[in-house]
Amino acid sequence: MYEAVIAELNHLDGPESLAPLVTDLFCGNIALVSSFGAESAVLLHMAASIDRSLPVITLDTGKLFSETIAYRAQLTALLGLTDLRVVTPQADVLRVLDGAGSLHRRDPDRCCHIRKVLPLENALTGFKAWISGRKRYHGGLRADVPTLEETDGRLKIDPLARFTRRQIEAYLDYYDLPRHPLLEKGYHSIGCAPCTVQCGSADNPRAGRWSGLSKMECGIHRSPIASRNSAPSAS
Repeated sequence: MYEAVIAELNHLDGPESLAPLVTDLFCGNIALVSSFGAESAVLLHMAASIDRSLPVITLDTGKLFSETIAYRAQLTALLGLTDLRVVTPQADVLRVLDGAGSLHRRDPDRCCHIRKVLPLENALTGFKAWISGRKRYHGGLRADVPTLEETDGRLKIDPLARFTRRQIEAYLDYYDLPRHPLLEKGYHSIGCAPCTVQCGSADNPRAGRWSGLSKMECGIHRSPIASRNSAPSAS
């Protein structure tokens, strides 16, 4: 469906990639998904420079660091974002499947599914394209991430996929963007508080996520079709 768009824009990165997608090709039908994590300020700044009214979807799992919530408010105000959509898990699903709030300890994949994957699928309903901040230098399953791809009928855009760590740092410095407050405490990649530790390095920033487990991703970057087929029920 989107082969022509991919062929035309696949060689572009950063704002050069975003601008035609946000203001023309998918105007009104595109959203940015942000964790407001360690490097989120770069992509959010790029998007706000193009269109501050671009819908920004963020997942509040109920397990976030207080510092992330404060950072979200800081960046939203600083960048003038006018359509921030804070998405939360369904209360009835949490009540049935994670009433004690401890599911992350015994089944982290299922916890991510009900707190991240399902809420994001609902939030993306009606959009034809979405933007994420994955980068190849993070390694693992992200080492070959494309800048543009079609996933379950939507165009998925990763305008920072080919950016290096130095480019990210240079962008933050050039625009004097605030860093996530947990960076100075030794966190290199920041997710939910129970599943993120002070670990990792500049070359392997995601080492602190689900440390000690084989798990590398929360699941939102897998096919939405597969996610729906395995969706848990609260009934």
